[in-house]
Amino acid sequence: MPGPWAFLGGLSFPLCIREAASGTPGVGKTTLGKELAARSGLKYVNVGDLAREGQLYDGYDEEYDCPILDEDRVVDELENQMSEGGVIVDYHGCDFFPERWFHIVFVLKTDNSVLYKRLETRGYNEKKLKDNVQCEIFQILYEEALASYSEEIVHQLPSNKPEDLEDNINQILNWIEQWIKDHSS
Repeated sequence: MPGPWAFLGGLSFPLCIREAASGTPGVGKTTLGKELAARSGLKYVNVGDLAREGQLYDGYDEEYDCPILDEDRVVDELENQMSEGGVIVDYHGCDFFPERWFHIVFVLKTDNSVLYKRLETRGYNEKKLKDNVQCEIFQILYEEALASYSEEIVHQLPSNKPEDLEDNINQILNWIEQWIKDHSS
């Protein structure tokens, strides 16, 4: 069975490869994570769906009109899957995931104008839309990833147009292939 990965979100691979993927809502984590899972044979886990199914919440944020994630319960829920490996974890933040889970972290980056349109299409309220775009402008999630994991394993990938998706998938699949070669004995 593949090892853990995080796709800020998260990712796991054979030989215990672990990847994380992160990025502001709307940058393309879910699209990338699902397509990568389909091509690699890894299991895809969307943390938002996991939380919804298991009611892994710690209240409700009226201002942003969304539930507040209970990060400790999410980590507990994912622990066994991550130790088994072969998992892609999709979530916009990664700073609460244990560092031991990941061998590489990918943070997706999208131009502000592209991101604004994507979030507007999702029906985000004005405050939520503005705050998420500002989060992307100031690279908050990238900085959190750098602060939470070894700098050598944190990588930023562009996610503005359809071609970026294919390029990112190929880059990650190449990284996985090289990691397996480097770690198989």
